[in-house]
Amino acid sequence: MEVTYHLFDPTGNITLLVETPVPAEERLSVAAALMKAEPSVEQVGFVSAPSDSGCDIDLQMAGGEFCGNATMSAAALVAMRSGKTPEQGDPIGVTVRSSGASGPVTVALKAETDTAYYGSVIMPKPRSIDDAPFSVTGDGRKPVIVRFDGIAHVILERPAPEGERGRSRAEALARSWCEALGTDAIGILFFERHKLRLTPLVYVPAAGTLCWESACGSGTTAIGAYMADRTGKPVDITVKEPGGSLNILSLEDGTLQMSGTVKSLDRKTATLAFRPD
Repeated sequence: MEVTYHLFDPTGNITLLVETPVPAEERLSVAAALMKAEPSVEQVGFVSAPSDSGCDIDLQMAGGEFCGNATMSAAALVAMRSGKTPEQGDPIGVTVRSSGASGPVTVALKAETDTAYYGSVIMPKPRSIDDAPFSVTGDGRKPVIVRFDGIAHVILERPAPEGERGRSRAEALARSWCEALGTDAIGILFFERHKLRLTPLVYVPAAGTLCWESACGSGTTAIGAYMADRTGKPVDITVKEPGGSLNILSLEDGTLQMSGTVKSLDRKTATLAFRPD
C-alpha cells in the first residue's frame, strides 16, 4: 500500500496525518507501520474530505480518541492548502470534525511563516470532574479524574517519575487504570502546580500506543478545567511541557481555549508492506 502523509510539530508533539484514504479496518496496521518508520511520531491521524458541509476537514485518530494537537495540525493542513500567505495577515478559521468530539471543533490560525502557525482551539468541555475511586498515596488522598469523550485524564500533583523503574510503574498504572475506569484512552498528568509544569503519559489501547508525550492538548485542557473547578475562577495560564508551552484560557461561555504553535515538517509518500489485522 502506498500512502501519502504529512508531519506536523505542534509544541513538540510530533503528529503524522495520513492523507491517502485508508479503510477503517486497516488504519491501526497502517498507523503502527508509519510509527515504526517515523520514530519521532507520537500519534497518527487520518484526514479526509469533510462528511459535514459545515466542516473543512475530517480527522480520525488511529485509536478513535480526541487530540487537540492533532486537530490543530489538521487545521494547519487546511490552511496550507488554501494558499494564504503570512502577508495577507487575516486569521484563518477552520472547522474540524474529529473523532472523540461530540461536535465540530473550531480552530483559529495566524500564519507566522508559510509553514508555521499560532493556533487556538475551542476545546470540548469535560463530561465530568470527580475524585478517582482509588488513591495513590499513603495518606489516602485521591487524584482527580477529568473525563472527556474518548479520554479520561488522571491528575497527579507531583513531579513525573525519574528513572526506568518509576516510569515503568507509571506505565503499568496507565494500563490498569484505563481498564478500571472503562475509558477508551487515558492520560496520567504529572502536574507541578507551583511551576505550572505538566508531564503527560498517554495510553490508547486501540492504537497500541503508550507514550510520554512532549505536549498534550486535551491534558492541558484538563488541567485548566481542574484549576477552574477547584478555584471557582476563570483561568488564563501557560503550562510548561517537555516540548514547549501551551496556553489555556477560560472564555465567557465557560469553554476553554487552548493555544500554541504548529509547524509543518514534511510531506512524504511511503510504500507499506504489512498484513492487515
